[in-house]
This record gives sequence, C-alpha cells and structure tokens, in this order.
Amino acid sequence: MIRSLLSFFKTGTPLPCTDRDPKEISRQLTTRKWKIIIGTTLGYGIFYVARLSMSVVKKPILDEGILTTDELGQIGAALFFAYALGKFTNGFLADYANIKRFMSFGLLISALLNLALGFTSGFFTFVVLWGLNGWFQSMGAAPAISSISNWVPRKQMGTVYGWFSVSHNIGEGLSFVCTALLVGAMGWRWGFIGAGIAGVIGSVFLYWMLSDKPETYRLPPVNTYQGKEHQGKTIGKEQLAVLLNPLVWIIGLSSALMYVSRYAVNNWCILFLQEQKGYSLLDASGTMSIYAIVGIFGSISAGWISDMFFHSRRGPVTIFYGLLQTGGMCLVFLTPAHWFWADKLGLGLFGFATGGLLVLLGGLIAVDIAGKKAAGAAMGIIGIFSYIGAGCQEGISGALIKSTPTVVDGVETKIYDFTTVITFWIGASLVSIILASLFFYLSMRKKKQASDSSIAGD
Repeated sequence: MIRSLLSFFKTGTPLPCTDRDPKEISRQLTTRKWKIIIGTTLGYGIFYVARLSMSVVKKPILDEGILTTDELGQIGAALFFAYALGKFTNGFLADYANIKRFMSFGLLISALLNLALGFTSGFFTFVVLWGLNGWFQSMGAAPAISSISNWVPRKQMGTVYGWFSVSHNIGEGLSFVCTALLVGAMGWRWGFIGAGIAGVIGSVFLYWMLSDKPETYRLPPVNTYQGKEHQGKTIGKEQLAVLLNPLVWIIGLSSALMYVSRYAVNNWCILFLQEQKGYSLLDASGTMSIYAIVGIFGSISAGWISDMFFHSRRGPVTIFYGLLQTGGMCLVFLTPAHWFWADKLGLGLFGFATGGLLVLLGGLIAVDIAGKKAAGAAMGIIGIFSYIGAGCQEGISGALIKSTPTVVDGVETKIYDFTTVITFWIGASLVSIILASLFFYLSMRKKKQASDSSIAGD
C-alpha cells in the first residue's frame, strides 16, 4: 500500500522532445509557467486560511472557557512541531514528486481536518487534529517552490519568489477579515468550518492549475532551454550538499528567530490588541489586515530589489527589512493604549518587513545556494528550523502570558499580562538580524577566498 501511494505521488517519466516545434515548446513553457505561478500563489494562500483559523478563534474559545492560554499554546506548538518535521521530510520528497498531486492532496486533508475541528471541544482532540493539520500543511511551501524552480529561469527566481510570497498575505488577509467576520456572525466553530470549505475548493483549484516537471510533458528543462549548462549531479548528491552546508544552517537559525516574531504577531496580536489596547474582535482583525495587505508590497519588492539593484545580492535588503520588522514591533507593543496610529503604522512596517523576510530568509537565499534540483530540500531545511522556532514561540508565549482572575460587577473576568513575552518577541527579531549579518559576512569571505585561490592558481 505504501509503495502504491509513493508511486502515485512520484514524478512522471521524462519524455523526449527532440522532434517538437520550437514555437510550440516555447508556448507551452510560457503557459504552464504562468499557470504554476498563479496556482501556487493563490493555492498556498488557501493553505494559510486553513492554518490561521485557530488564530482568529482564540478569544471566543477563551471567553467560553473551553481552553486556557497555556492549552492554546500547547495546541499551537503541536501544529508547528509537526509542520517543522513535515516540511523537512516533504521538502526532500518534493524534489522527486508530481507536485500537481502532492500539493493538492495536502490541502485537501488539511481542509478535512479543519472541518473536523469545527465539531471539537476537547483539549486532547484539539492537540491531535491540529498537530495532524501541521503535517499536511507542510505539503504546501516546499512543493510550491520546487515546482516554481523547475518552471522559472534562474535569473527570474528572485522576482517570481517575491510574487509567490504574496500568498502569505492573501491567506492572512482572508483569515483576518473573512474568517473573523464569519466567527463574529456565527461563532468560533465556523472559523474552522469556513476554512475547511475554502480548503476543499482550493485543492481542486490546485490540481487544475499545477503541472509535473517539464520533462514529463516532452518539454526541455527550463534552464537548459534558456541556454544554461546543466551540471549533471544527481538529486540525492545535491540534496546532501545542501544539508551539509553550514551557511544553510546559519540562515536557518536566522529564519527560526524571524518566525518567532512573525508568529508572535500572527497568533497573539489579535488577543493583545483586545486585552491591552481595548479593541473589539472585528477592530483588532481589521487592524491586523493592514499587516497582511502591506506585506504584499514587502514580498514583491524584496526579491525584485535584490535582483534589479544589487545583482541578486540579498544581504543589504535582508538587513534593512530586519530593522524595519523590529521597529514595527516596538511601535505596536511598547506604545500606550489608544495610540491607534502607532498600532496601524507599526503593523504596516512589520507586515512590509516580514513579507520581504519571508522571501529572503524564508527560502530564496537557501534556494540560491541549492539550485533547482535541491530546491525542495533547501526549503525543507529552512522550514524545519523556522517552524521549530515558531513552535517554541507558541509554547513559550502561552506560558509567559499571565492571566489574573478579576471580578467586575459580580462577573469574573481574566486580565492578561504581556510584559515578559514582549521582551522575548522583540529580542528574537534582533538576534535574527545578527545571525543574518553573520551569514552574509561568511558568504562574502568564502567568495573572496575562492577568488583569491583562483587568481593564485592562474
């Protein structure tokens, strides 16, 4: 049974294309490339809807006394740890997979798990189902980038990766607006049910839009067709080289800490705005949508700026975006209540910066190192670092956010203290910048040593 399942997901057999019309080859490559860019971007946005449903329903679940903040932290950590392991495993598998089947299947199962969560109340069931959701969510990003790297010329990867990363913002915007409206009108269970319905529709859309590798359609490899030399290494050897590269590990650690800050805002900022700054659920979700919308421009600009103005050097752009992210968090978390302009400006800066960092630290830098054959593996390595960071954040944040019971007009309510956890969130962002700076310093030194050796050899 396992062998049959693996065979179903395996990429097809390469077919010869020597007798085909060059114009027809060019037309098919262009058509399928754009379908894949659009399909992965919109489809992965729906993956996010099925992952962020829990973020929107936290306050109603707490108000009904179904779960505590500590339990929510453990549930969130279950998703992230499962996602981390799954992203590593599925990232390596994606380099061998038919992405059309692989990615659409992952979204379908994630959707069904969300539907099941809409009928769940027990803590243990939440942990199991949300953890399983994390595993199937991991069948999204790495397969998408593996597919893009097989259909997009290398010189366009920075720009296209930036466009693909808009998917995060599409998913966040849909969650913080549409899911929040659904929860406000019909209750927290519909946050999961609505996300599940969206996921089922999204899986059908993905299957329709995506393709297997070019060679399985009697088309040449994209970079060969663009006149570039192919080095002939096997997928396994290229994956091993990426796995053993210490620079990939450093950028993975930097991404992990960036993800601490990212998911701190994604998963706890709505609650923070409600409890510390007096927002309603709809007002908090509406303010959070600024973060998602502005993030689109950060995602698009990061890869394009580094390609166009820095000749694909990612360092200067990464450091700039990192500083913007830290500054945005300070505006949101360190200003008094009723400074609504600071919340909006801070979330705008944070969203713009995080959108760019998701492109750079979240995969593009590692994919630059890995090349197209091991792009899925590179995403898997960065993914396991990133989501271990996100998972640790969720558990630590849930433990550090202190709740104090208070009686007001004879009704017991809880007051949440975010003082300690804010230091943790902002500190992670700063250390991420330091590690990224170390990566770029070591990369430049390695290139200089290689250049000096080449000159000495001549």
